[in-house]
Order: sequence, then C-alpha cells, then structure tokens
Amino acid sequence: MFRKVCRVAVIAARPLAGLNMDPPAIDLFFRAIDEIEIDPQQEWVMVEARSAYYEAYRHTLCALQKIAHERFPLTEHLVSVQAQVAPPQYLQQQPFKDISLVTTSTTGNYFKVNILDNWPEQMESDLDPSQLAALRHILTKRMAIVQGPPGTGKTHVSVVALKVLLSSIGPGDPPIIVTAQTNHALDQLLRHVSVFEPDFVRLGGRSGDYEIIKPRTMWAIRQQAPLPPLLGGLSGSARKQRKDLTQKLTVALGPLRNGSEPLPAELLLHLKLISETQYKSLVDGAEGWVGINEFQSRTILATWMGPNLIVHEKQRQSQQSELQYEEVDQEFEQLKEIEAEHGWTDEDDQETLTGEWVPLYEPFTGRQAYGITDQKVEGLLRYQDMWQIPHSCRGMVYRYLQRQVKDKLCLNFRSAASGYPRTSQNSKIGGWEVDAIHLQKARIIGMTTTGLSKYRALIASVKPKVVLIEEAAETFEAHVVTACFDTLEHLILVGDHKQLRGHCAVRDLEGEPFNLEVSLFERMINNGIEYSQLTRQRRMLPEFREILAPIYEHLDDHPSVLGREDIPGMGGINFWFHSHQMPESNDESMSKQNEGEADLIIGFFEYLIRNGMRAKDITVLTFYNGQRKRILRGLKKNRGMQGFRFNVSTVDSYQGEENEVILLSLVRNNNGSTGGIGFLNIENRVCVALSRARRGFYIFGNDWLLRRSSALWENVIAIMEREPKRVGTSLPITCQKHNRRTQIKSK
Repeated sequence: MFRKVCRVAVIAARPLAGLNMDPPAIDLFFRAIDEIEIDPQQEWVMVEARSAYYEAYRHTLCALQKIAHERFPLTEHLVSVQAQVAPPQYLQQQPFKDISLVTTSTTGNYFKVNILDNWPEQMESDLDPSQLAALRHILTKRMAIVQGPPGTGKTHVSVVALKVLLSSIGPGDPPIIVTAQTNHALDQLLRHVSVFEPDFVRLGGRSGDYEIIKPRTMWAIRQQAPLPPLLGGLSGSARKQRKDLTQKLTVALGPLRNGSEPLPAELLLHLKLISETQYKSLVDGAEGWVGINEFQSRTILATWMGPNLIVHEKQRQSQQSELQYEEVDQEFEQLKEIEAEHGWTDEDDQETLTGEWVPLYEPFTGRQAYGITDQKVEGLLRYQDMWQIPHSCRGMVYRYLQRQVKDKLCLNFRSAASGYPRTSQNSKIGGWEVDAIHLQKARIIGMTTTGLSKYRALIASVKPKVVLIEEAAETFEAHVVTACFDTLEHLILVGDHKQLRGHCAVRDLEGEPFNLEVSLFERMINNGIEYSQLTRQRRMLPEFREILAPIYEHLDDHPSVLGREDIPGMGGINFWFHSHQMPESNDESMSKQNEGEADLIIGFFEYLIRNGMRAKDITVLTFYNGQRKRILRGLKKNRGMQGFRFNVSTVDSYQGEENEVILLSLVRNNNGSTGGIGFLNIENRVCVALSRARRGFYIFGNDWLLRRSSALWENVIAIMEREPKRVGTSLPITCQKHNRRTQIKSK
C-alpha cells in the first residue's frame, strides 16, 4: 500500500458540496509541519479508519495527559473503591439548603434545612419515595450515583437536584457543569434547566434546538454580547500574528495559484534552478521563434516546450460503488431544513473552514520519455543555451524542473508554517480569555462529554466544584475522569448500567482483560459503592413492565400508567408477540434482514394508521440496520401512507426515547444450530428494546429460537404466556367498524 511515503492527517472539515464531487473533496490537517504537502498533481491513496472518529477521542486523550500532572480528586472511591461516601466539603461547611421547591406542603419550614442532620423523613412531594431518596443521595454524597430504570424519571430527579443546588449558589460561586454522552440527551436536560435558569451557557454548537438551546451557545452569546479584547491578553496580538502568517503562507503558494499557464521562466531563475545565461537564452530564443503578438500570448517555457507540453491527466479512474446510498435519516433532513430556514452558523462546529482560500492548480506537465533519468537531465541542464537541449528530452527536463520548483516551494511553505502551532494556540487562548468572562457570569454550563474534554482548559478556568453527568452508564470511564477537575468537590453520576453500554470502536478492547465497555458508573456499582435506585416507572402499561422483571426485580408502577386508552383496531390487545418462521437473510452490506417480517410490519403499520393511530405515535424498532433500511423503504413506497414521516430506528439509537406504540422487529429466524440470535443475546440491548412503549407493544420474531438461545428471552416469553396469553402464531386484530376479530397469519 505505502510504496514510498505515508502521511498522517486529520479531516479538518467535510463541506457537503465537496462530498458530491468525484472524487469527493475534503479538507485535511497535517499534524506535523514537515509532512505538509502542496503538490496539486500528487495523488494519494487515502486509508481511513471506518470504525472510529479520531476527533472524538483526541481531546480526551490530551486531557488525560494533562490530568497526569494535576491533583486528582475522589481517589478513595474511583481508585480504592471505598464503599461509604462522605458529603461534599462545601456541604459540610454549610449544610443548610432551601428544599421548599421539593415539597407540596404549605406548612413547615423547608427554606433552610440542615440536609445532613435533619432531612425530613415524611415530606409531601410530587416525587415518589425512591425519587426523594435519590435526591437526598445526590445532594449529600460527594460522589452520588443514581440508577434510573426506564421511565422512572431520572432526568426529572437531576433537574430537581439542580434547582436545589442553584438555590444556594451565591455571588462568586463557580457554575455547575452538566454534561451528557449525546447532544440529544444534553439538549433535553438543558431544555428543562431553561425553565428556571434561562441564562445557562452551552459549549459546542451541535444542537438541533434552534429556539432554546442555540441562542445560548457560546458562539451566539459572543454575537449577542461582544466583549473587547482583554488588556494584556493574547487576542489582539494573536489576530495580528494570524494575519501576518496568512500573508506569508499565501505568498509562499503564489507560484501555484495561477495554473492557466506552465511555470514561468522567471520563477526558475528566482529559485536558482537555471542561470542568468540560460534564462536569457530562453527569452531570446522564444522571441526569435514566434511573432511578437503570439509571444505575448504564450509563456516562454510553453514556446520552448512546443508539443512536449501536455495536460496533466489524473491516474485515478472514477469508481461507482456497488452499494446503494443509505436513506438519509429523517432527523438529518429536518435539521438541514431548519438550518436553511434560520441561517444559523456556528464557528465551533461548522463543516467548512473559515479564512482565506488559496486554490492550487497546475494543469500542465512535460511529455514523458522513457530512458531519461534525473542524472541525464542534470547533464542536459549544463547547456547554457536551453535551445540546445533536444526536443525529445524537453518534456523530461520540464518534469524535473517542475519537481524541483515544488520541492523548494514546499520547503518555503513549511518554514513559514512553523509559526502556525504557536499562533493557533495563542488565538485559542485569546478567545478563551474572553469566553471565560461569559462563563463566570453563568450558573450552569452544559456540554457533551467530548466537548468537556475539548474545552477542559476553558472550563477549568471557572474552578468548578459540582459536575453532573447524565447517561453516565453509557459514558466511558476516560470521559468521566476528564471531568475530575482538581477543584471538583461533588460528582453526580446518573444513568442505568442495565441499558446500553458505551460502544468500543475497537471490539478487541471489550471484555477481558481491558473491559473498556464497562463504564465507571457500572464499575463503581459492581464494587459495592453506595448508590440510589429509582423504582417507580411512569412510562409503560403494567403488562409491559412485567416482562422487565428478569432485569429489574423491584420495579413498580405509578398510578399515571393505569387506565390508558386501548390501541384502536386491536380489540383491547395492546401487547402481543407474533411468532413466525419466516427466514432471515443478509443485505448487501451483510447486515441481517427479514423480508417477510418487514412486509408484515409494514402492513400492520398501515392497518394501525387506517384505524386512527397517527404515524408520529408509532415507532418501528429493530436490532439491525439492514432491517431498518428495508422497513423504511417499504413504508415510503406504500401508496396508502404517502406524505407521512416514519419513525424507524435501531435499538441502539433509541435509548432515552419512547412512543405510544412500538413495533419491535427481531429479524433473527434460523434453525439455531448455526445462525444464533446475535444482538438479541445482549441483555443491555434487549432491556432498551423492551422498555420503549407507552400504550401498545407488538413484537415480531421466533419465540422458539429465542427460548432455545437465551435464558433472558426464555424468562420474558414465559411471563408473556401467563394468562391472558400474549404469544401466538397469528396476530389478532379487531375491525372498529364491525367489531369483528381476524387472525393474521404469516405465509
């Protein structure tokens, strides 16, 4: 693969317009100055890691390097796994808190309560007992861990805890840091926060909320309330350094900017690649060969080269992929529409680079002649009269000079670019000096876990004491460790290790001996660190919740889940496992799919729509992307459902979500001896799949195969077979108009 040279580069941007070109155009950032390449005729083979995005890990790895030289808090728990957790230091110094917003009682004094010694044992509240216990745990433990099974309101508890914590923040106190693994989860939390704390700050611009969150991004705040550069700060000097550096780099690339003609002879003379005598011979000879008008329209070297000057042709052949383009996610389509409507840009997260663009274009080269080596060319260049060089050799001479020119230009460019790292660093620091002023005014700062690593130095400048991490069970330990600033006194982890774990891009790092898929949240619980668990769910009908008993032993129902309206057209059957034996297969990308099952689900989806369900209230879930694509294609092609937006998602993409009706496509259907059940054997994924529905839950798969392959599925299906039985080889539907029940069987 690497015949001569290997360069390591990072994709700095990928503008959508460039991706549509052939070949696709991207912007590269060379990490090492001495590896920068500027030859527009040079062709490279790009080797890309498809399983991971380096940028997502780079900032975390850099942050871990910094932490090695800092004081690391909470070592008694994070390292020594001490089970008993003490209160935060700031709370020991001032244990009185206003918890009046927690209670619905109109009597009693809850405005100033010693929450360490006098937490009210009997308190009227909208929170259930397990939520109150979790709230107390969050407020009084320096490392608080709260496990929230599906639908138990763990985000709500986090929001109430933030309200209480904010009520005691005074002037000069540092802001609270809130972070989550995904932009979606972070925005969901910040939307709740905005109700009582509208002046939060959001670092990073990857938000789809253009009404509440986007106006509170750091970029938007800079535009709304610009601040002058700090006196003595780096911003002003860095701006001048960047301007000067840009000018130097532009000059260095000058000879390659105008590529409509061959290289000028003056450039060869300037770079001392030819002598004064040789240059004069080129000029005199060119004037003698052509008329004055023609000479003015052609360069000297073009005249000297004659037919040996040819257009450079790319060696690369256009390649047509055999794989079809995957359907664009509806969420992405909607986001692009909103971006076009609002015209938002964000310099922190945009897909195009700012600054001066210097296009490099070199369309010509010399005709190749075999047998003429560089050594022979060097001998030919001893002629002081360039016209004495034979015509047949001039193409190779031009190629040699062309190569020498670009080598010298590249060295000049690299020399000028040597000041880039320092200028870039000063520019970033100068910007952060101003950003820090905005952050010091905020009481809550939010960012993703990747953003926390990326902006760690900026966040550290406000000396945070309290950090709350949502989705902590999905967050890799390294990301949590980067949140442990040396000023940290209170770490709050909220999540559920029974649901999805973090995804290791390198599968070899999962399991023994590395166990990188095990979050710090899960590791702490496994090692006996005290934690609080929420136990009352507000999402699912009780019959849905019952099948989670093998996963959650102590989960019960809130009264709000009782008495919900039945699914129209199902005759009171809101929960069903339709067992069939339609075989699975692989799609073109080797993802599992089941054509018969997909067609059955598409037909059932249409039936629910015709009986009064709204398309937005139905989600199709599957464990395999191949099945997701097939079902989505089928729904879009269905003539009876034109114009609808469909929710079709993989299980991995749906954690934290819910809908009125869930249609779960299990896909796997084989004899069990060779195929197995793949992802369906991963309990964390199964937990998510079984806990998304509010009113209607319909599963499609092979119950015999599942029972044979998984103890968890055996227990789940055994619960469904209790009276009233909810498993069968036909799907019972009931016409609303005629009240007639029909059994739908698979082919």
